[in-house]
Amino acid sequence: MKNVLCGLLASFLLVTANAQEKKTVRVTTDQTDLVLQVNPKGRLYQVYLGDRLLHEQDADLLPWNQYAGSDGSISTRGYEAYAASGGEDYFEPAVAITHADGNQTTYLYYKSHRQQAVPGGTETIIELADDKYPVEVTLHYVAYPQENVIKAWSEIRHSEKKPIHLWRYSSTMLYFNAASYYLTNYHSDWACEGKPVVQQLQFGKKVVDTKLGSRAAMQSEPFFELGFDGPARENEGRVMLGTIGWTGNFRFTFDVDNTGALRVIPGINPYASYYELKPGTTFTTPEFVFTLSNEGVGQASRNLQAWALRHQLKDGMGDRMTLLNNWENTGFYFNQQSLAQLMKDARDLGVDMFLLDDGWFANKYPRANDRAGLGDWEATKDKLPEGVPGLVKAAKEAGVKFGIWVEPEMVNPKSELFEKHPDWAITLPQRETYYYRNQLVLDLSNPKVQDYVYGVIDGLMTENPDIAYFKWDCNSPITNIHSHYLEDRQGNLYIDHVRGLYNVLSRIRQKYPSLPMMLCSGGGARLDYEALKYFTEFWCSDNTDPYERLYIQWSMSKFFPAKAMASHVTNWNGRASIKFRMDVCSMCKLGFDINLKSMPENDYKFLQQALRNYHQLKPVILDGCQYRLISPYETNHMALNYVAQDLSKAVLFAYDLHPRYKEPLPHVRLQGLDANAQYRVEEINLRPGEESRPAHHGKTYSGDYLMKVGLQVLSANEGQSHVFVMSRV
Repeated sequence: MKNVLCGLLASFLLVTANAQEKKTVRVTTDQTDLVLQVNPKGRLYQVYLGDRLLHEQDADLLPWNQYAGSDGSISTRGYEAYAASGGEDYFEPAVAITHADGNQTTYLYYKSHRQQAVPGGTETIIELADDKYPVEVTLHYVAYPQENVIKAWSEIRHSEKKPIHLWRYSSTMLYFNAASYYLTNYHSDWACEGKPVVQQLQFGKKVVDTKLGSRAAMQSEPFFELGFDGPARENEGRVMLGTIGWTGNFRFTFDVDNTGALRVIPGINPYASYYELKPGTTFTTPEFVFTLSNEGVGQASRNLQAWALRHQLKDGMGDRMTLLNNWENTGFYFNQQSLAQLMKDARDLGVDMFLLDDGWFANKYPRANDRAGLGDWEATKDKLPEGVPGLVKAAKEAGVKFGIWVEPEMVNPKSELFEKHPDWAITLPQRETYYYRNQLVLDLSNPKVQDYVYGVIDGLMTENPDIAYFKWDCNSPITNIHSHYLEDRQGNLYIDHVRGLYNVLSRIRQKYPSLPMMLCSGGGARLDYEALKYFTEFWCSDNTDPYERLYIQWSMSKFFPAKAMASHVTNWNGRASIKFRMDVCSMCKLGFDINLKSMPENDYKFLQQALRNYHQLKPVILDGCQYRLISPYETNHMALNYVAQDLSKAVLFAYDLHPRYKEPLPHVRLQGLDANAQYRVEEINLRPGEESRPAHHGKTYSGDYLMKVGLQVLSANEGQSHVFVMSRV
């Protein structure tokens, strides 16, 4: 007994003494603290991630997630901030290295840390190093206090005599302790993006990943929700939203250990990517962005949306143009005269821009379908005798701006480019080539290919400086996985290909900083925050059926602001009224891809007026705070509202999807208003001749009433929609 007491006393004294030596690193927003500490052996551990500690000195009192043994030793197992392979932690590592001598063990020790101001926040930089090998890791955390968002990434470098190989390279490693964990991840396919799946995480690993290379999010999307002690809910409960900025193969690992702790490990997917890192070079991982909320997914979404507009999305605080696209009018079949007429139609409708889609390029193998032409980016002379300059001129004469579609990362085998440079495409030697959508992916790990892709945009802009917009598409995943450029470094292909894309986009942004571009990938197969540094918006889906769009836009809105989500009024599901289609698209960045000439006169006049309404309300819809009110996934209806930053105006969108017979119709209670202000309610977007309005049209209510009692705006009428404006009086 005496020996046990002596051992416990020794352990207590050791822990007490070491507490005075603790080196604490604190990453802080206005609402969240991530606290890291260095243990007596010099290793860095996460000791806290949760609500912000009000007193700074309390961070030094946090215990290590380790145990002092009776012999006075300190176990080094625990919540290591960036656990490496081969150590005492037997769970999934954040980083794994095969050194030049074949050793697969790495130990990282704390060297130093510093903090510096960055736009909108504070960056914490922590230096770690192996004590046996010349390998260093730098951890980066940027905390945005106002938005309650943290983004994290790492850098791995070495000076060994020969290359090392990386087989794990996570962006960060986060730990949580709760009674239970519920994951919501999103899967998809062409025209059915944003499908949520909720499951409880149990002991072991749950992996969400993609292996498609490009068009990488076609099946699994790079964001998730975590609910703690219960499934994530909209307006209550503790949740985390996370997303990774990587336009390629990603992997999220959720690892519940034998003590019930959860490790969240986001990063590049190491699939087929045994990465060779040369001496003196640095491997930079993608940024992982996350936010915590005690008020459900809704508040977490508003955190991410505000952060994106202020700090990440290209021109996030700028305006967005409305547009008319030609695709559903013409497909591949058009000429200079028909496009000039569509430009006049765009002007008459009232949009800002005309967008020319696929089918305008190539001459030896003209682009008359998707089987030829990709790679040959000169205007087809038979269709467009005056080329792109003639179209830009016609747009000016019509009084609209001109935008154009490109897919510069891809090539059709039936093209002059492929005939000249077959080695520029990613193709397997000695095997039959597999074609996805009759095309191949260009190898952007090759600097010559990067120059070519950059030259597509630069050439068009040099010849036509008045081009106002690019729709940048990417319709194929990487097939036939082999780089003719990388030779014996094939494990670098998936990663260096994406980095090559970023190099191209960075060059474009540097030379044309104000050029708006849409990120498209066969619909919504590219939607990440690294790509959105270079694009002003993304295309959520090729599915423009308004009913389906409500589900897709609901899911996407959890992670992205409305300003980043392009939505077009089209002919998909012509059974839906033009009002319903217009109202659905007015919740996002609005466009049109529809035959205006075949439209009944009343429908056309409605669109003109609804478009004028949209232009007036853009500051509220695109820059305001969004509140999701009634979910289409949980009911037969849908509703959300936007509130202006100064609370002076709100816009409510409400939809009846497929109501059941005599089902209860709840009041729609708004959120985010000034409870003490009075708001006048007005319904807009009514078709000509529709005189009847609900009883509350034109009436004034307090913000408190609208939020606690709400308005009866839902009905039992399938396909009905309403848009209300609440103006403070």
